Amino acid sequence: MTTSALRTIRTPDGRQLAYAEWGDPEGVPAISIHGTPGCRLGRHPNQDLVRRTGVRLITFDRAGYGRSDRNPGRRVVDVVPDVRALADALGFDSFAVCGGSGGGPHTLAVAALMPERLTRVACIVGIAPYDALGWDEWTRGMDPLNVKEFGWAVEGEEKLVKELTREAADMRSRVEADPSTVLGDYVLPEADRAILARQDIAGIIRESTEEQFANGVWGWVDDDLAFTRPWGFDPSSVKVAIAIWWGAEDVLVPPQHGEWLAKALPHAETRVMTGAGHQADPDNDFTLLSAWLRDGAVSW
Repeated sequence: MTTSALRTIRTPDGRQLAYAEWGDPEGVPAISIHGTPGCRLGRHPNQDLVRRTGVRLITFDRAGYGRSDRNPGRRVVDVVPDVRALADALGFDSFAVCGGSGGGPHTLAVAALMPERLTRVACIVGIAPYDALGWDEWTRGMDPLNVKEFGWAVEGEEKLVKELTREAADMRSRVEADPSTVLGDYVLPEADRAILARQDIAGIIRESTEEQFANGVWGWVDDDLAFTRPWGFDPSSVKVAIAIWWGAEDVLVPPQHGEWLAKALPHAETRVMTGAGHQADPDNDFTLLSAWLRDGAVSW
């Protein structure tokens, strides 16, 4: 871990927020919002490639993850003051923002409430609102283990804490033995399995899995609760330049989520990643995404 991988600020309400910096220190600023579970150490394994993109990439531990303090009862929209505080601390008058999977809704919240500060936005394999689709449509095509997890969230915090505490312990044991098994018994498409089996990805998985639970499972718990409740904003209110990508074979966030977001945001630059599941290609797709965040290039 580099010295730039753990820095902290205080949010206006007094919580610690941990972040890291990657890429070109003089590059175009972009804030990346991690998925569920996750932490600031989720990054591309080749930092030479990241620097060549010309992006100054900031990652941070969302509330309750890694070294960031919990924000009990948070909604999706409550990430916005944290991102604003981080951008202010770093001196970013304007910046791009991106997020994948569970980071997708949080990215949309920033796009909806901070449009005057944003250059471009990207939502990759992001979740659609639970209350817009309803349980049956929201979970259609989702791996049964993911459906079970969100069922615990619907039951409430007590049930969710108990089950995710066990799940986190199992995940850490699996990853210690073999990082490619981070998702356990999920029935993943071949594209996802191939990416998770990469040796350069293994080190990132090991670091991230250990660090994301430094505060226990509270970040994961609060995410699942927030996803199954009203987000606190309307995604269709996003007016800034935005790219929406989703995987045609995704079993964690099935395609109808991306399709709903694309309909809600008809001005978006959309991309269906054919032959892909939940994991975007670490090299080609990262380069395409960086080009979009840097200067709005659409080459997909």
